[in-house]
Amino acid sequence: MKAQIWYFPCYCRSSDCSFCLFLGVCGGEFSILRSPQSVAFRDGSWPIPGERIPDVAALTMGFSVEEDLPWPGLGVGDLFHRPQATVLVTVKGVDKLPVKGFSYPIENAVPFSLDSVANAIHTLFSEETPVVLQLAPSEERVYMVGKANAVFEDLSVTLRQLRNRLFQDSSILSSLPLNSLSRNNEVDLLFLSELQVLHDIASLLSRHKHLAKDHSPDLYSLELSGLEEIGKRYGEDSQQFKDASQILVDSLQKFADEMFNLYGGNAVVEVVAVKEFNSPLSRKTRSILQASQSKNENPYNLAYPYNYDYSVIFNIVLWMMIGLALAVIVISYNLWNMDPGYDSIIYRMTNQKIRMD
Repeated sequence: MKAQIWYFPCYCRSSDCSFCLFLGVCGGEFSILRSPQSVAFRDGSWPIPGERIPDVAALTMGFSVEEDLPWPGLGVGDLFHRPQATVLVTVKGVDKLPVKGFSYPIENAVPFSLDSVANAIHTLFSEETPVVLQLAPSEERVYMVGKANAVFEDLSVTLRQLRNRLFQDSSILSSLPLNSLSRNNEVDLLFLSELQVLHDIASLLSRHKHLAKDHSPDLYSLELSGLEEIGKRYGEDSQQFKDASQILVDSLQKFADEMFNLYGGNAVVEVVAVKEFNSPLSRKTRSILQASQSKNENPYNLAYPYNYDYSVIFNIVLWMMIGLALAVIVISYNLWNMDPGYDSIIYRMTNQKIRMD
């Protein structure tokens, strides 16, 4: 497949920007609904690469990343007060949502995962069993580790459980204005069941408020595709799609406020809106081409680039060698200037024995 260069109009806040040049499939928006004062997000229209969104989540939680993130949207925050939770909600089927907060365009919207952030939490806080919840209701895909198994054991995760949960007395159907949506349509029920999951997560966590006050950070990663199915079923210009979009925006804002308040204002709530992810296969094809080009451009057999641990290892080896060298110099100097008759216990014992004999 040949690479294509597409021109898209740029909906930036900057007045001197009229067009954006993107390679491949581009679109989507990365929004920050709520964040504490210790995390500094800047107001602007800087595009964020889709594959670097997990790095943004890791940096906001105080974890290191393999490569530097030259993105001006994230400033330097308080290093001694990091968020207690990160909540990332991915909405498929729409390029942007009219939510409150900072929003940034996504460049090269490729599929991503927060597995690296979850692994960092497990490694650093293995004894405290933090809450890690990764959930995609429409695909019946769930991953719970640590205290999440006990907190969210009653959470509906399969399509059958979600359908039964919607028709219970305490479901969102009793208080949510459906407008043009119907309770008898499977596509509408799938969309509403995802909103029910958001409500149940906040409700179950409110029963275990002590988990939001411990020392281990928590991670929530949710993927919602009900709006995408409504767009396919009714069309993006239909009244059902417009009503569903507004209901989703209101539910996300409510969910963000509830999670933010449960963690005492020390949580980051992020939303990724993307109409369609780029194919992972094209990413692999580009990486192979880049590897072959870089191999041809290196005819001098140069060494491979150092990784991000190089400076740490270099400093450890350097100062250890300096310390050993100084120790050898000091010991050699003392041995060279030592008086055997007075400084060595061996000669003292020998002299006393000779005198006694």
